[in-house]
Amino acid sequence: MTNGMLANQCAKAVMETVPQIMRAIREEMRQRGAPFLSVSQLRTLAFLHHSPGSCLYHLAEHLGVARPTASAIVGRLVQRGMVSRTENPTERRRVSLKLTPLGARHFRQTRQSAQSCLTSTLSRLSPARLRRITQGVRLLGEPFKCPVSGPVGMISHGDLRLAKLR
Repeated sequence: MTNGMLANQCAKAVMETVPQIMRAIREEMRQRGAPFLSVSQLRTLAFLHHSPGSCLYHLAEHLGVARPTASAIVGRLVQRGMVSRTENPTERRRVSLKLTPLGARHFRQTRQSAQSCLTSTLSRLSPARLRRITQGVRLLGEPFKCPVSGPVGMISHGDLRLAKLR
């Protein structure tokens, strides 16, 4: 089998499996981690956790929404005390977004809740299978790492940047 055929099989398996895993993570985050936050708000907290000081444009790009929509999401999180908006001193129209301590705490708790749920599900597997999955997931992540200048682990809709394999 050629490398291209193997890559196609791998891509198909990823496309079939990752949505199932993400659905379970989102469900857990909504039910136990932060039931009062929307998926977009949770994704905003995650983005700002990984990219503090980002502007509204980059957040909107990550969420795959228009800037006014991203602004409304941020506005709700600002009202709840989870995100702070700071005007850029050199560019008045540019706003810097950061998690507040409350927002950071909610993000950590929500992520921990989802990780605990995954741990519970995965604990049914044998140690050998768990090691293989861990190794496979780490290998899978390598070609998708963002360049140093970009936020690590943040891939926006329609903007999948693949790092060249060495």
